[in-house]
Amino acid sequence: MKFEDKNLIKIIKSGGAGVLPTDTLYGLVGLALSKKAVEKIYKIRKRNPKKPCIILISEINDLKLFGIKLQKAQKEFLEKYWPGEVSVVLECNNKKFEYLHRGTKTLALRMPKKESLRKLISKTGPILAPSANSEDSKPAFIISEAKEYFGEDVDFYVNAGRLEKKPSTLVRLKDGEVEVLRQGKIKIS
Repeated sequence: MKFEDKNLIKIIKSGGAGVLPTDTLYGLVGLALSKKAVEKIYKIRKRNPKKPCIILISEINDLKLFGIKLQKAQKEFLEKYWPGEVSVVLECNNKKFEYLHRGTKTLALRMPKKESLRKLISKTGPILAPSANSEDSKPAFIISEAKEYFGEDVDFYVNAGRLEKKPSTLVRLKDGEVEVLRQGKIKIS
């Protein structure tokens, strides 16, 4: 299965979950705007229900789907680092998205560098994309490792060979300040 496969788009849009390569690691993905798909990912991954996951978007305007309004400094930061391997934590006080922010009132979002992935997301809508592994296990670097974790519990696998990159750099943008929460491939000081 490939990113441009119409069946893949249909599966994601209908609430399915599966494994595909992101711009950093393999991710266990599903539609972020579907509470059912999000809960499915949490169950399959055995993820701590209090921990939010990273959401992948196709363009900066996708932030509006989550009611996120950017300050000037935040917008400038995003324009510098997106698309790219930087995930950004932004305020999201909307109760409607509690199933995503898990009570933290923040969302971690990334606009991937990989153009084919952004095209897919532009057709499906934003996707939830934690790394493809069970909670507290090492990330899957090859598709067979993901299959060991999830087997038939997922609806699809997209194989891109070995992916052994660092996870994204994770930063929090709040009140004009940049706080590095996890240093990844992209160095931010």
